[in-house]
Amino acid sequence: MTDKSTFIGVIGGSGIYEIDGLDDAQWVTVDSPWGVPSDQILTGSLNGVKMAFLPRHGRGHVHSPTTVPYRANIDALKRLGVTDVFSVSACGSFREDMAPGDFVIVDQFIDRTFAREKSFFGTGCVAHVSVAHPVCQRLSDAATNAAKDVGAKVHRGGTYLAMEGPQFSTLAESKMYREVWGADVIGMTNMPEAKLAREAELCYASIAMITDYDSWHPDHGEVDVTDIIKTLTGNAAKGRGLAANLPERLGVTRAPCPDGCDRALEFAIMTGPENRDPKLAAKLDAIAGRVL
Repeated sequence: MTDKSTFIGVIGGSGIYEIDGLDDAQWVTVDSPWGVPSDQILTGSLNGVKMAFLPRHGRGHVHSPTTVPYRANIDALKRLGVTDVFSVSACGSFREDMAPGDFVIVDQFIDRTFAREKSFFGTGCVAHVSVAHPVCQRLSDAATNAAKDVGAKVHRGGTYLAMEGPQFSTLAESKMYREVWGADVIGMTNMPEAKLAREAELCYASIAMITDYDSWHPDHGEVDVTDIIKTLTGNAAKGRGLAANLPERLGVTRAPCPDGCDRALEFAIMTGPENRDPKLAAKLDAIAGRVL
């Protein structure tokens, strides 16, 4: 693979609904064979680098974590030409030192979601990609430095427990995730998003903005949405500032990914050409066109 232009995609979660300072900013509609994305996509450029912003829950927060159209969102970003995806989302913390207001650059996931479509592939075109290391280290480096640039307290590395929601954890669940499973933060939206990004050969990084201590903490008790919104408001400016600093960190020209994220489908497709479902193959034109 040869060098190409960087095109940064940012998926904003609760509290992050735009990117500040985009040149030639416009909201565009992207049609996807996987359904209607969460919203239009805000496109533009910063420091000569193309950027796209997609509000995960839609403007006005109309999608619950379960109803977010994850496949359509990832497909739409890929169709636009996005090369690198940064996920920004609110989360709870299982660690005393990972306090509300802090940022965690996630490097692992435990997927406890169960009511979502988790793959672009299936009957008629079977594929198996590796998600042993589900985030791109190059993008995680950029996110870490961009967060420090805006004065955020940053924790590099952490395991994100993805729960189905929309309810928060029971106390028993919170204690199990923390004490038995060793998770560091908990959220509702990074799965199957990270898996789908890998299938789409998109580099992916996850920035978790801590809003609360879930329900395990003896001094904080149950999660309170009012407190979460207060913390989100404080985090939002830093989250937007982080996004605005990414072009400087990544640069205009993009070399092939050292982790191989952009080649994840190289040997993943199991179904031979003669046995592939033409309709499914047609839907995969943006996601897997490079290898089909």
